Amino acid sequence: MTSRATDGPCSAKPLVDNLPLPESTINSKETTVVLGIEGSANKVGVGVLRYQKNNHTYEILSNPRKTFIAPTGQGFLPRETAWHHQAHVVALVRTALQEAFPNDKQPEAHVDAICFTKGPGMGGPLQSCAVCARTLSLLWKVPLVAVNHCVGHIEMGRLATGASNPVVLYVSGGNTQVIAYQDQRYRIFGETIDIAIGNCLDRFARVIGLSNDPSPGYNIEQEAKKEGAQYVELPYVVKGMDVSFSGILTHVETLAKTRLVQEEDSKNGEKDNSNKITKADLCYSLQETLFAMLVEITERAMAHCGQNQVLIVGGVGCNKRLQDMMSIMVSERGGTLCAMDHRYCIDNGAMIAQAGVFAFQFGELTKMEDTWVTQRYRTDQSKIVWRRSAQWKHT
Repeated sequence: MTSRATDGPCSAKPLVDNLPLPESTINSKETTVVLGIEGSANKVGVGVLRYQKNNHTYEILSNPRKTFIAPTGQGFLPRETAWHHQAHVVALVRTALQEAFPNDKQPEAHVDAICFTKGPGMGGPLQSCAVCARTLSLLWKVPLVAVNHCVGHIEMGRLATGASNPVVLYVSGGNTQVIAYQDQRYRIFGETIDIAIGNCLDRFARVIGLSNDPSPGYNIEQEAKKEGAQYVELPYVVKGMDVSFSGILTHVETLAKTRLVQEEDSKNGEKDNSNKITKADLCYSLQETLFAMLVEITERAMAHCGQNQVLIVGGVGCNKRLQDMMSIMVSERGGTLCAMDHRYCIDNGAMIAQAGVFAFQFGELTKMEDTWVTQRYRTDQSKIVWRRSAQWKHT
């Protein structure tokens, strides 16, 4: 069974592990509006989110974003990405407010707090967005809330899909983690010991000349769907609860450089009967291998924690093949897969607003002198003050 993200206002009632909101000036208001700014990688986004006290719902009022797309064969570098974010973030703030409050001449008056990504991510882009958040806080005289990027993904996923206490597979360009919640921390059960899965896919896409538009991972997914794609055996590297992708990447890059059939020959149907392989073969094989590794360690975490829900978050979580493979495993265990599409999986401002409003409602504010950003900020470093303590039940 698969649970999909819903549109419109999301009720917080399914989140049985969340604590009741404390009595405070913040929570006495009928509505609470926060603005979230995300810019940890090549996407910069601004989201406006509203909490309605009367029906206990959270609603995304607007969520525009811009993506820095590097030329084919190149990755996005911190300096150019930071310039991109600086050029677009002010316009995105204006657009987000206009979409959220279209008939209001002073939409900023509705905003109760500014939430921003503290880390992890790329230094230059993070700093660019933090400067914007500080400036808005001073201009509008509202508090700041620093948010862990990874926690933002998880809280957006939990609310959008109604997952109360799932095992989380977090897969993106910079992170690969299997996570479960206990005692107000998102505990990391397993992770990559070298490069993230998104980084592995992006680098392979550059080797075989796939475009970065809309994203390398999406183009690999489409290439893998082509009719006639054949599986090529690749290394399979699971080490306990951890995974390793760098050796697999080296191996598949070598295959691409030595055995890949030329594009012209592939279009003409000319494929050497023994040694040559196509882009589709390599993309299909790489996906199948990497995703099988992720399914294995996720199942092991489910057994350890006694959970029957899996939530996939992060940009790579959009991949339909990953969702299908995970759904098969979860269904065999009598569980539910909670999956989302590009609106919520890919980095966006609303996810920062979502984790930020939870923290804000529990009085977790960030002093101006503490609004520095960090490239290293592990998921388990953040205290999740809005959730009840939970114990694992081994199966």
